Amino acid sequence: MSLIITDDCINCDVCEPECPNGAISQGEEIYVIDPNLCTECVGHYDEPQCQQVCPVDCIPLDENHVESKDELMEKYLIITGKA
Repeated sequence: MSLIITDDCINCDVCEPECPNGAISQGEEIYVIDPNLCTECVGHYDEPQCQQVCPVDCIPLDENHVESKDELMEKYLIITGKA
């Protein structure tokens, strides 16, 4: 499953540089996560780094983009060119 940033985002700028896949970018009002690039940090870290640094806990799982750990690993391999 990819992650999503909720409206509780305060635009603190700490999540974007933590994303190893470049999935986080500034949206019209708040930061957004590209579900095609989000792997929940699978392949890079044990925990999603954006969730670890978010001071307002506004980055839950995105129920609209359900993926297994195997699917996230496959996406990681494609994104990084290791497939």
